[in-house]
Amino acid sequence: MKYAFYPGCVSKGGCPELYPAVLKVADKLGLELVEMEDAGCTGAGILSREVSDPINARTFAKAEAMGLPIMTICSTCQGVMTQANHRLKDDEYRQMINREYLSEEGLEYKGTTDVRHMLWAIVEDYGLDKLRDLVVRPLNGLPVAQFYGCYLKRPPELMVPKEFAKTRKTALEDVIEALGGVAVKSSGRGKCCGFPILTSNEENSLSMCGDHTLDAKAKGAVAMVTPCPLCHLELDGKQADAAAHKGQEINIPVFHLPQLVGLAMGFSPKEMNLQRHLVSTKPIEQRLGVEVKA
Repeated sequence: MKYAFYPGCVSKGGCPELYPAVLKVADKLGLELVEMEDAGCTGAGILSREVSDPINARTFAKAEAMGLPIMTICSTCQGVMTQANHRLKDDEYRQMINREYLSEEGLEYKGTTDVRHMLWAIVEDYGLDKLRDLVVRPLNGLPVAQFYGCYLKRPPELMVPKEFAKTRKTALEDVIEALGGVAVKSSGRGKCCGFPILTSNEENSLSMCGDHTLDAKAKGAVAMVTPCPLCHLELDGKQADAAAHKGQEINIPVFHLPQLVGLAMGFSPKEMNLQRHLVSTKPIEQRLGVEVKA
């Protein structure tokens, strides 16, 4: 299985622990990643489709020329790209984008590129049975709350179409259970984490972060996992502030998807860069029998 790898900006910026974890886990899974080094930001946060659609069309055209589907590791990137790709299925609109924006580089997007999140690649392309076979450090009933974020399931007609409903509705839960854990369904698992409004409305942002993490904890989770680095920036990075805002202790570790998979496959906490997290993962490491050094 070979993909045009789109790492996005956060995996090398705000969450640099994610990028190397992805490479190690993908290699173990046999997912061949050809990194797209000349691709722009998806335009997440830009309200103007006139700006973001040509940027994404350029990325799609490059992947199309490689003859490969795109693999993302960010729910936000996946959501923005999926919606842009849907609009670009319109022949007249796509031809206008090609003519006005891509032709200068000698590029043309024909509308055939598939964009797939790593979560979907694991569940749909690799398979849960094969994933179970690679588990050497099972989670042993570890209760983990899944946090999809707001993009990976919405809008449902694009993100969870009928042909993928059986796999995508419960993809994170299924991965957790394939690794030997127990999936804890927090009420906020498909909602916004609060990151998008952090700078404009910090109080509400921290309330959202606190609500999600406290709800997961109240339902019995001892850890959370997310396929979105922006959600990780909020749920891990702002958790201490959210706890102070709520006046309650939270202290629940938040894993990137490949980190949790990697731990179960036998990678060390250092190889998964868990030392970079603000909320310590040491209690989870101890629970899994991983040697914890002072």
